[in-house]
Amino acid sequence: MTAANAPDDRRRLEEAIALASRCTPKATSFCVGATIVDADGTVLATGYSGRFDPHDHAEETALNELDDAGRARLTTATLYTSLEPCSSRASRPVTCTEHILRAGIPRVVFALSEPDLFVDCVGAATLRAAGVDVIQFEDLAHAAWGANQHLDR
Repeated sequence: MTAANAPDDRRRLEEAIALASRCTPKATSFCVGATIVDADGTVLATGYSGRFDPHDHAEETALNELDDAGRARLTTATLYTSLEPCSSRASRPVTCTEHILRAGIPRVVFALSEPDLFVDCVGAATLRAAGVDVIQFEDLAHAAWGANQHLDR
């Protein structure tokens, strides 16, 4: 599960990036999309920022969409997210990094490192330190930023 499967990872990450376009742009948050896929390649859940509540983060909404059977499959799943999972957050007490660690997801693939517009983010480093396999497709960062043109960089 630790090796990157570049074609599949790229396709799934592009799907997560596309989900970010469903977000309502706000001056105080990023537009982010996330997809959770099991070891067989089955999509377990998807999410995007602000999906149900303005304070929702993409990874959080995807995790909240899982039923018990989906949660049971997280130990071999990969979470694809357009933006590095947050490690600090003003709107809720639990960060996306914490949600991922609590869920036991062993692998995270993302495109864009979180710019320091709102908080300093160390989500990727925190996940790696906890043993999560974290892969970044830096060449897709520009595509992930596309949904965030409303923010000054």
